[in-house]
Amino acid sequence: MPMSSVSATVPALAYLLDRLLGEPPLRWHPLVWFGRWAGALERRLYRDSIRRGGLVWMLAVLPPTLLAGGLGALPGFGPWLGAGLLMLALGARSLDEHAQAVAVPLAAGELPVARQQLARIVSRDTATLDETGIARAAVESVLENGNDAICGALFWYALAGPAGAVGYRLANTLDAMWGYRTARHERFGKAAARIDDALNWLPARLCAASYALAGDARTAWRCWRTQARHWDSPNAGPVMAAGAGALGLALGGPASYGGHLETRPALGAGRAPRAADIGRACALVRRASGLWVLLAMLSSGLRG
Repeated sequence: MPMSSVSATVPALAYLLDRLLGEPPLRWHPLVWFGRWAGALERRLYRDSIRRGGLVWMLAVLPPTLLAGGLGALPGFGPWLGAGLLMLALGARSLDEHAQAVAVPLAAGELPVARQQLARIVSRDTATLDETGIARAAVESVLENGNDAICGALFWYALAGPAGAVGYRLANTLDAMWGYRTARHERFGKAAARIDDALNWLPARLCAASYALAGDARTAWRCWRTQARHWDSPNAGPVMAAGAGALGLALGGPASYGGHLETRPALGAGRAPRAADIGRACALVRRASGLWVLLAMLSSGLRG
């Protein structure tokens, strides 16, 4: 089989493997090991400085990214190793599993269990959320993480092969570790946050477009055009506005974080979400992911 044909199958194979196998156990998960590596670098080299944060980011991300690029270029075995690396960068099955862990008890009226499961995937306060609040938070998480866990990784694989997918996922991980505006990370984590924003700028907008194509396109485009710019995150805004419009749901609005109520803009159009809408959001992400797999396959085949 020509190398270009083999390369073209890698994104589909990686996506199917992720759907079948899911993520490795936490004990052996590469991102857990990476988190320990990054944490050790931070403890040893930390300084309350934007420049130092950028330096530690490079020390953490560049070695495994370059290693992934080297493995992906090995003659004969490169495409198959690339499929394994891309699979580890994806989180499609994990996204579904976490969402269903909220949806099932919520549909059964077991709100305490649903709140407990929701707290594992969102940073907002969940203890007092009612059914609508739980469903809204879960749908928002599914839509936003559809970009982070699937679309972004496939985009960077299509553009730069295994190194692109691995580098993107590691940058996303460091943003989750250091990108918050805490006293320790306000300056140190600024590079991680800005790099993640830059890496996600185009994938997020393409993800929003794929949500529109996979759902109510007219409403999705309208919500994206009129609402996304009001959201704090330049990348989550388009993704969540388009996703909410595609589903015909009203998302956004006030939410409590660390005991502080934040007035967030409204997103989408239509009714308030219910438990069943969590599954609808997952289905939207799956349909959009199919478009992304085809795009990645085409790009990989052309790249050879």
